[in-house]
Amino acid sequence: MGALSPIHLVIVLVIALLILGPGKLPEVGAALGKSIREFKKASTEFQEAASITAPAVSPSSTVAPGAVAVAPVAPGAVAVAPVAPGAVAV
Repeated sequence: MGALSPIHLVIVLVIALLILGPGKLPEVGAALGKSIREFKKASTEFQEAASITAPAVSPSSTVAPGAVAVAPVAPGAVAVAPVAPGAVAV
């Protein structure tokens, strides 16, 4: 599978023009562009928030066998812990 060539893009645009019509195509393009911008903005904000709240873990910080490790949870987040088979989670 190679990259899209200009011929592929022309074919997709012609099919879109036939399906949507010349009047609706600019509206769909504008909506698609706005959606992509909002997605990029949200993903950038998420990455920034994740890098700020992510704790720094050094390789030397290990947990002894049988000990309980407590991990920080971001405000508003829900922590999910595994439940042993046969146990009742409340």
